[in-house]
Amino acid sequence: MVARGVWQVHALTERGVMKAVDKTLQALKGKQSLSWDLSDVASLDHIGAQMFWNAWGKRRPDQLTLDPRQEELFARIEKAGNLELPRTRTSPFNSVIVLGRAVLTFFEHLKAFIALIGQVVQDTGRFIRHPLTGPWREISANIYHSGFQALGITALVGFLIGVVLSYLSAQQLRMFGGDIYLVNILGMSVIRELGPLLAAILVAGRSGSSITAQLGVMRVTEELDAMLVMGISHGYRLILPKVIALALAMPLLVVWTDAMALIGGMVSAKIELGLSARYFLQKLPDAVPVVNYSIGLAKGVAFGMLIALVSCHFGLRIKPNTESLGRGTTTSVVTAITVVILADAVFAIVFSGVGF
Repeated sequence: MVARGVWQVHALTERGVMKAVDKTLQALKGKQSLSWDLSDVASLDHIGAQMFWNAWGKRRPDQLTLDPRQEELFARIEKAGNLELPRTRTSPFNSVIVLGRAVLTFFEHLKAFIALIGQVVQDTGRFIRHPLTGPWREISANIYHSGFQALGITALVGFLIGVVLSYLSAQQLRMFGGDIYLVNILGMSVIRELGPLLAAILVAGRSGSSITAQLGVMRVTEELDAMLVMGISHGYRLILPKVIALALAMPLLVVWTDAMALIGGMVSAKIELGLSARYFLQKLPDAVPVVNYSIGLAKGVAFGMLIALVSCHFGLRIKPNTESLGRGTTTSVVTAITVVILADAVFAIVFSGVGF
């Protein structure tokens, strides 16, 4: 078999050439007694050489004539084909090692999170002692971004949840003739549990991810290092304003979400059971004691501070690369929502005998 011409990618990729050459070489594949002469090939690159190598069964034929310039090219292909990947040894204690690493990582995060809380407490004391030098603009900006701009999505989700909850509850209550108890079910579930929890989950997904991404980008662009060089505290100018802003904005968002959910439930109750809005508003104060409203507001403050602290914690731990930024933002949102649900469970246990 004598090969001639140009065996380079620009010539082989012309219309029909690659397919015809590959068909010819496949027909000659496995014929070890065949002699090959490539000395007349004008030019050869890795693509052409690899086509010959595949046709030879990934080893040199016994009868092969090469140009000296082609020898190095085929030697590299032959050497690359003989590489063996290192074998990975699986330890019988691999699961224990993974579990131990996860436990150590958890305690590392817990230690850093407690240190962050301590830093926020110190910065709060400094802010109280010197309020005129406090980060008022940062607090105002964070209240606007995390609170005011979240009104639309919280109103929409709250309204729809109220409609769904009222509709499903009305169907069950109608079977037992307990239509009048819809106000009790809707009021207690929304004001005490669903309103604060919905608002917190939405803020954790919306504002929490934004906080983590903001701090992560500042890490990637070395703005955090520049602040340290200029003597500006990260905690006082970045973390404390976010914690205070969410502690102030979250209770207001809880009130807003509660109102939208109750309006949605009121509309659904009117359509499904024929309960008037006037009857709904008259029965609501008697059905839901005021202390439940206070518990909901307290949840809002606690959830807002936790979301801000978790988001800042993961934002400050992001490494200066884009992969860490995306992974850190995702972890921050998931962790913030998990912490919010755990805190809600703690509230439910602590205040289990209050407000009924």
